[in-house]
Amino acid sequence: MSDVEMSRAELAAAELPDYPGIPLAQVTLVTSPELAAAAQAALLATDAVGFDTESKPTFLKGEASTGPHLVQLATDDHCWLFTIARGGDHAALRAILESPTVLKVGLGLGNDRSALQARLGISLNNVLDLGEKLRGAGHRGTVGAKVAVAHFFGQRLQKSKKTGTSNWASRTLTERQLLYAANDAHVALRLYRAWQASQRRVD
Repeated sequence: MSDVEMSRAELAAAELPDYPGIPLAQVTLVTSPELAAAAQAALLATDAVGFDTESKPTFLKGEASTGPHLVQLATDDHCWLFTIARGGDHAALRAILESPTVLKVGLGLGNDRSALQARLGISLNNVLDLGEKLRGAGHRGTVGAKVAVAHFFGQRLQKSKKTGTSNWASRTLTERQLLYAANDAHVALRLYRAWQASQRRVD
């Protein structure tokens, strides 16, 4: 597959239909041991899951992040959102993230590995940062979700900066936050499937 290349200017100029995203009906906020068990069973039963985290932003110089405050994991047709509370039971989340058999796919994962280790003692295992895979040889940085969605699906991924920098540590997340977070994980898995298909065509 050729490198995924599209500048922000080209993306802004392109008249693309909106990326629809995963609907709220297919998003579950894990709020009980029963939901955690259901999420664990579904997520460990597949070959790959979309993965991302959200953290309450820091605005003061020298202020340390206390995130992640939310971990998102998606199958092809559903997304589970795990809120991170101090002293909470994260056994189901640990089982999934440390699984050697289930691939965790994300874009721009950055310091997710170190943050999960530092805050929860979870050793992230079997992870693919698709943004790094898509950039191609000789390119710096990573390919973002917006560019990848335009490339593979011919659609425009809308991401609200206001929602992205909202308080992810809040006890009550808004519908916008739930959808924003869920789509970050779900679109990563969809892009991975599309990338896999393009690799097979090349082969």
